[in-house]
Amino acid sequence: MAVDTTGHGKRQQLKDKGRIVIKIGSSSLTHSQSGELNLFKIEQLIRIICDLKGAGKEVVLVSSGAIAAGRQALHCKKRPERLAQKQAFAAVGQARLMMVYQKLFAEYNQVAAQVLLTKDTMVHDGSRYNAQNTFDELLILGAVPIVNENDTVSTSEIPLVDNFGDNDRLSAIVAALIGADLLILLSDIDGLYSDDPRKNKEAEFISLVPEITPELMEMGKAESGSDVGTGGMAAKLAAARIATDSGSDMVIANGDKVEVIHKIIAGEETGTLFIAHRNVDFDLMHYLSNEY
Repeated sequence: MAVDTTGHGKRQQLKDKGRIVIKIGSSSLTHSQSGELNLFKIEQLIRIICDLKGAGKEVVLVSSGAIAAGRQALHCKKRPERLAQKQAFAAVGQARLMMVYQKLFAEYNQVAAQVLLTKDTMVHDGSRYNAQNTFDELLILGAVPIVNENDTVSTSEIPLVDNFGDNDRLSAIVAALIGADLLILLSDIDGLYSDDPRKNKEAEFISLVPEITPELMEMGKAESGSDVGTGGMAAKLAAARIATDSGSDMVIANGDKVEVIHKIIAGEETGTLFIAHRNVDFDLMHYLSNEY
């Protein structure tokens, strides 16, 4: 009997996923030259999400880009350096970003809803329960929840990597919270490699990860300083551990062309697939309290 080393059978099962979380980072939403919002790509992303909803899927979008949108709105070409300045840009930019999302979703007769989270929201039972209920009700009503960390009051995300925060783990936490079937991380790299491909030409692409081992996590830590993706590969592997332990498959793929979402859902071999292996001992509250 042939052994499936590419995950072809598992990828075909992605067609049947009903509740999907998509994370897209600032580097995939902005123009690399100017740092301003790439409206053409955002429109493409929204069109794809609306098409998924038309196919009967429930979709939650975890989106960075608030600080970039704030810079654009305030006509500031220089990247902010002070934390208070970043928070101020986020305050302006989050409203601007949601205005863009709501306008474009409305063109496809869909409704976008803003959900801003902080660590405090998630670690307290009452607020976490309320957040879960809000997500459930929004999805029942047919809205598209758009999630970001509340950078205006929360500073845990902003300083991690230059101006880009770590929404990778946040998206995995959301996937665990709402019981998502699939988490898609759109990054600025094709997927997981054995080493940083920008520095090591011999780095091998890893198409399938059936299990997240301690060795794999250590490899991510070694790459975390390479700025691979907006949150670093260590953050993406941490997200994969949360997602797969909670019962969600996860795919890391290159967000340069957002059409890759359709390829993933169609079961094509693109990106790195992390296979879910629900851990009966996994406790989201325990993880949040000890590691996030």
